[in-house]
Amino acid sequence: MAELRILVGTMTGTAEAVAKDLEQVLSKAGHGAEIILMDGRDASAFDKAGAYLICTSTYGSGDVPDNAQKLFASLEELRPDLRGVIYGVIALGDRTYGATFCQGGLRFDRLLSELGAQRAGEVLQHDASAGTMAEDVASEWILPWFEQQLLPALEQRV
Repeated sequence: MAELRILVGTMTGTAEAVAKDLEQVLSKAGHGAEIILMDGRDASAFDKAGAYLICTSTYGSGDVPDNAQKLFASLEELRPDLRGVIYGVIALGDRTYGATFCQGGLRFDRLLSELGAQRAGEVLQHDASAGTMAEDVASEWILPWFEQQLLPALEQRV
């Protein structure tokens, strides 16, 4: 069974609430998931090859949240080889902020790709101004992504 590590970057708790809902959906379907807050983490968060999901909000001028700053900076500085990592991204944002919409998650996506990690599927971008709840949108997205995108990518790697 594939164990998904959900790395959470959050300022207000929304991304963490999304991650908790995803963990429940995956568990009910018989899949394993572990929520890991990015607080105090560094590049060693990716020491294990395998499956990761970045679930993060965007803060300020398109930045990653405060609790994700250390992890992001460590990845940029150390530039570890992440060829054994397969990942997905849930980027939370608000279109009313224009050019910075979902940039927290999109910045992680670009960096992980540069470091050799393989993204499974497309980035899920949630718009807080759309009138939908991030938890609902992500909960509908997770099983098809996990079963149709992530698992096949993991099987090809073996």
